[in-house]
Amino acid sequence: MKIGITCYPTYGGSGIVATELGVELSARGHQVHFITYANPIRLSADLPRIHYHEVEVSNYPLFQYPPYSLALASRMAEVAQTESLDLLHVHYAIPHSISAYLASQMFAGKLPFVTTLHGTDVTLVGTDPSFLPITRFSIDQSPGVTAISEYLKQRTIEVFGVGEKIRVIPNFVNCEFYRPEPNADLRARYARADEAVLIHLSNFRPVKRISDCVRILAKVNPSIPSRLLMVGDGPDRTQAQTLARELGLEERVIFLGKQLDVASLLAIADLMLLPSEMEGFGLAALEAMACGVPSIASDVGGLPEVVDHDQNGFRLPVGDIDGMAQAARSVLGDPARKKALGAAARQTALTHFCADKIIPQYEQYYKDICGR
Repeated sequence: MKIGITCYPTYGGSGIVATELGVELSARGHQVHFITYANPIRLSADLPRIHYHEVEVSNYPLFQYPPYSLALASRMAEVAQTESLDLLHVHYAIPHSISAYLASQMFAGKLPFVTTLHGTDVTLVGTDPSFLPITRFSIDQSPGVTAISEYLKQRTIEVFGVGEKIRVIPNFVNCEFYRPEPNADLRARYARADEAVLIHLSNFRPVKRISDCVRILAKVNPSIPSRLLMVGDGPDRTQAQTLARELGLEERVIFLGKQLDVASLLAIADLMLLPSEMEGFGLAALEAMACGVPSIASDVGGLPEVVDHDQNGFRLPVGDIDGMAQAARSVLGDPARKKALGAAARQTALTHFCADKIIPQYEQYYKDICGR
């Protein structure tokens, strides 16, 4: 098939999932065309059957704000025509789904498209009064709609009153690339052999509560010397760095910024910290689990569908820093338990979330939508 994919290319799990989906589809012989304003951050330019089409927005003085949605719709239609696309697959409802709808209308509705809901497009952006009607319309008008968790499907039904058409296709991970094979030299770059390595991976938005990671480290470090790797970047980075200095942890909290090879970093960690206010799924937890690293996560959103409490990780209430720190100490202080949790985490990824189990679900859904 020839598939057009649109996502936010630089921020958040939705863009990462969209990029990885495109890569996996191309590996299975499909032609994949990314249509967005920048090359997706994890997308290599030399992959076969992968194409990138930039969306340029004219900045006329008349426009107070550049009309990206319209430029995107026009570019979608152009690429669909020149490349004979079979369908569009847009990730994150606003504004991508509306742009796909407009592009489809340029083909008299004969260009099918699939909208994948990822979380905050439903739970945060979509519930904003200024966006709620257009979000409901975009979901209702999408020939195909997927959600990354059962939680998100039910939340969509509650908020927008639409949901009968939604199919749950969970996030996935390439289990051959994300593996429990730590690089000793890489680990030694950040921690001594007698120190534990905690890790956090996100876009550092307020919903991720990254300062909680620093506070957890502050409670773990006195009894179990530890380092905290902070992978990513975003608006709350300065706040977390300031907190680390105030707590005397500046040398123990290592801010690495955005990284392309997160698999190698995850593999050297002992625990993933994911104290988010909300997660539609919890992709960072899954990537860590595939590397044999258990997560300490908030008990919210789609995380219960990924992290089984006290089986392959831990789930605690949002903001329960003491409880998360205690869970971390209980694991780090018991090597046998940490090994068992890590093995169970890896097995969960292998059994339920490997790409070879999830990508065929997308392929079948594409066929179903195109055949309607």
